[in-house]
Amino acid sequence: MPAPKVPSPPRRRLSPADRERDIVAGAVAFFAEHGFDGATRDLAQRLGITQPLLYRYFPGKEALLDRVYQEVYQSRWQSEWETAIADRSIPIEERLKRFYRAYAAVIQTYEWVRLFMFAGLKGLDFNSRYLAFLRARLFERMVIEIRVANGLDETAPVSEEEIELIWSLHAGIFYIGVRKFIYGMPIPTDLGADIDFKINAFLNGAPAAFATLLPKPAPARSRVARRK
Repeated sequence: MPAPKVPSPPRRRLSPADRERDIVAGAVAFFAEHGFDGATRDLAQRLGITQPLLYRYFPGKEALLDRVYQEVYQSRWQSEWETAIADRSIPIEERLKRFYRAYAAVIQTYEWVRLFMFAGLKGLDFNSRYLAFLRARLFERMVIEIRVANGLDETAPVSEEEIELIWSLHAGIFYIGVRKFIYGMPIPTDLGADIDFKINAFLNGAPAAFATLLPKPAPARSRVARRK
């Protein structure tokens, strides 16, 4: 006998705004699970709506993916983080620890990590857009603040080598989520303590590395030399 058909979940009556939010939330969860090759017809079935109804809100898959990007990456960024990083009334190590503890709470999720990895494998522009955003809004600011905290020249242009060092810290914290949500490996039980440890290690080495990249001040002339 043929297998009985599984009925689709009943469609809920929602306002247009609520329906759109429902589709976006469903798309975030769906693509995090299946990757970006997941079909919109499967997404619609999962949401209990028709594919034509989905396309009334998003005219194509690209439009839906762009909204997923906005929902997961843009909307969760807090501009207060940028202000806090630049608050020189607080020691730099404390500023970095506060930021990365708060940031990790946002990015260390199943959806955030898996969508980011799937986007890279698929060749979508999620990664390049977000990483350019991070550099402009955070990384260059971090370089300047680390320089100032260690008596280094804050006026010299930020170098690629300095940015690479910031990447090493940032990537180390992000990789905790990769271990958990991609590889299924254990991670530190106390994530906050692990972040603090990474930042302490970074700040013990980064300022000295930065100093090697900046122009050396001209040596002071001796009194004898000045008399001649």
